[in-house]
Order: sequence, then C-alpha cells, then structure tokens
Amino acid sequence: MIDVLLILLVFFMVTSSFLNLDMIRLVDGGDTPSQATAPGETAALLRVTPGGAVRTRGQVLAPKALVAFAAARTTADPMARFLLLPAPRATTQDLVTVMEALTRGGATRLRVIRLEAQE
Repeated sequence: MIDVLLILLVFFMVTSSFLNLDMIRLVDGGDTPSQATAPGETAALLRVTPGGAVRTRGQVLAPKALVAFAAARTTADPMARFLLLPAPRATTQDLVTVMEALTRGGATRLRVIRLEAQE
C-alpha cells in the first residue's frame, strides 16, 4: 500500500503545474531602471503573435526595435529577464526569430511560457 501511495505522490508531483505568473513582477518597456526595486527582480513580458510580431503592453515592436529594446534593458540591468508568451498559432520559427533578435540585443535570460486553459 505504501508503494502505491509513493507512486501516486510522485505522479502528481511530476504532472502538476506550478507556474504562477503573479509571482513574477512584470514591467512594461517604458519603465526606467530607477523605477525597478533591484536588478534581476523584474521581467519583461513579450507576446509573440502569428507572423512573428512582438507585443509588449499593447505596443508592437519591429525586429530592429526589439533588438534596441533588449539592448536598453540589458544595459540597465545585465540580469534582465524576458518572458516570451507565444500565441497558440505562432510557429516555432516565429519564436526562434524573436529569441534571436533578443540575443542580438544582449539578452541572456529568456524564458518561454505558456498559459494553461482554466477549467
């Protein structure tokens, strides 16, 4: 009986999702580094739409603007984090193109996230 309970415990631990976006402090691209409380505590949420367009706080960033956005954030805070939220119909190539533009801007801390459907 204990073996079965242990297997169930491990199964539920592995299949559970612990992503809670409320735990990550998000700022938009217009915030200045002086408004951030400390380096590494903020993250920029970038939504990748189908076709490779990037949106942050309702503002669409062109590929060159995305490189400049990443360069400005990493210059102000070398440990700046970027959270990428791809749209359901965005292709892998769209995501890779955005990640490449961010790394050209100096970003090193990229994370791809997805939202689970709430039931």
